[in-house]
Amino acid sequence: MKKIIKNISAALLVSSSLLATSVSMAEESMAEKGNKVAFDRKKGNCLACHMIPGGELAGNIGPALVAMKARFPDASVLRAKIYDPRISNPNSSMPPFGAHNIISAEEIDQIVEFLYTK
Repeated sequence: MKKIIKNISAALLVSSSLLATSVSMAEESMAEKGNKVAFDRKKGNCLACHMIPGGELAGNIGPALVAMKARFPDASVLRAKIYDPRISNPNSSMPPFGAHNIISAEEIDQIVEFLYTK
C-alpha cells in the first residue's frame, strides 16, 4: 500500500511539473506574439516613438518602455493606456490603438505581456 501511495505521489508531482512548464511556455508564446505586434510597422509600431530593449531604430517621442512591470504593477492600467491613452491624457500624441481598432484586444494583451518581460 505504501508503494502505491508513493507511486501516486510521484505521478502527481510529475504531472504538476509538466503543467507548470506548459503554462510557462504559453506565457512565453504570448510575449513573443506581443513582441512581433509591437515591432511590426503595420500593427503596433511602438518603435516609431519608444525605445524598447531589443528594438532597432527606436524613436524618442515617447518614454522608453523599460521596467514596465515595476512602473505599471497593475497590468490593466498599462492595457488601458495602450487601448486609449486619451483617457489619462487628453493631449496624448499616442494613437488610441484599441479605440480606433488599429490592433485587436488580444494584440494589446500580447503587447502588455511582452512589455512585462522588459
